[in-house]
Amino acid sequence: MRVVGKIPHERFTIQIFQMNGKYAVKIELDQFEQIYKIGEVDVLGINDVKAMVNSDFLNKCLKRFVEMREDWYDAFTNKNKNN
Repeated sequence: MRVVGKIPHERFTIQIFQMNGKYAVKIELDQFEQIYKIGEVDVLGINDVKAMVNSDFLNKCLKRFVEMREDWYDAFTNKNKNN
């Protein structure tokens, strides 16, 4: 897996990887990450992949990050209740 691109963003770290005939877009925020994969044959190249990472997509990613943080917090606070 090798990094083939980065997308600058004020909140997220966004990297694009290429591996095994696929692109992988990794979006990081704090200790959480989301990875989206797409086949190289399904896009016209890295610029096509970058175009998919638009503001609507990133707003939905942010909502998922918030949900992930809430889920992780719940798991952390409840870890001793189940023992």
